Amino acid sequence: MDYSLVIHNLLSPPILFYSLGMGAFLLRSDLEIPSTLGKLFSLYLLMAIGLKGGFSIQQSTLDGTMIKTLAASILVAASTPFLAFYLLRTRLGAYDAAAIAATYGSISAVTFITAISFLEKLGTEYDGYMIAAMALMESPAIIVGVFLANRHSKSTGSVEWKSLLQEALLNGSVVLILGSLLIGYLADTEYQAALKPFTSDLFKGFLCFFLLDMGLASARRIRVLRKSARIALTFGIGFALFTGLAGIAFAYLLNLSHGNALLFALLCGSASYIAVPAAMRIAVPQANASLYVPMSLTITFPFNIILGIPLYYYLISIIW
Repeated sequence: MDYSLVIHNLLSPPILFYSLGMGAFLLRSDLEIPSTLGKLFSLYLLMAIGLKGGFSIQQSTLDGTMIKTLAASILVAASTPFLAFYLLRTRLGAYDAAAIAATYGSISAVTFITAISFLEKLGTEYDGYMIAAMALMESPAIIVGVFLANRHSKSTGSVEWKSLLQEALLNGSVVLILGSLLIGYLADTEYQAALKPFTSDLFKGFLCFFLLDMGLASARRIRVLRKSARIALTFGIGFALFTGLAGIAFAYLLNLSHGNALLFALLCGSASYIAVPAAMRIAVPQANASLYVPMSLTITFPFNIILGIPLYYYLISIIW
C-alpha cells in the first residue's frame, strides 16, 4: 500500500483536530464544545455540501450513470441491514441485532464530508449527484431495521409506523441536505460565485471544529464498549471493511470515476450515529443504545476517516 496516502490523511488538519479531541478527553482536559455550537457546525456542513452539490448537478446532464448510481445506493441501503442482522443474530437478541443492522445499513454524513475534503486536497473531482446518493441512503435502513426487529422478536407490540416514517424520511439531516441540494440546483448561476466563501472558504475551518467535537464525543463512549469489546471491534471494523470493499466492486461495475468511487465505497462502509439512533429510540426502544451508538461513533467512524479513506482510494487507484 502507498503509505504516503495514509500519512497525507493523518496529517490533514481535520483528522489532527479529531485526534486532539480524543486526546483532550483521555487526558482529562476541561476542553468542551457547547452542544449548540456542535449542532450549528453540523447544520453548516450539511447545508454547504448540499448547495455545492446542487451547483454541480446544475452544470451536468442527467445520464445513465447517475440514474444507476442512485438506484444502486438505495438497493445497498435496503439490503445491507439484512446481511448485518443475520450475521449478528447468532450472538445477539433480535432487538440489538436489528438496531445495529440499521446503524450499519445507513450512512455517516460526516465520514462522507471528510472524504470530500480528502478528495479536494488531492485535486480529485467528484460529481454532485453523489450528495443525492448520500441523502437517499440514510432512511431505507431504518425501515428495514424496524421490520427485522418486529418479525424476529417475541413482542406483539405494534409499531407507530407514522412516527417512524416521519423520523426516517423527514429527519433534519435528510431535509437539510436534500433541500440545500435542490436550492443549489434551482439557484441562478450568479449566486455560485457569491456563495463561494460560504460553501468553500469556510468549509474546512468548520470541519476542523466539528471533528474536534467528534473526537471528544468518541472518547466519551470508549468506556461503554468494554463489556462488548470483542464483538464491537470485530463487527465495527470487519463489517465496515467488507461493505466498503463491496462498494468498490459496485463502483467498478458502475464505471464511476475515482472520486465518485471513493465516496460510494464510504457510503457503503459507514455507519450512522445520528439519524438511526433517533429513529430506534422511537421504534425499537428495547435495543441497547449503549452498544450500537458507540460502535458506530467510537470504532467505525475513526476507522473510516483515518484508515478507510486512504485505503479505499489506494485500492481504487490500482483497480481502475
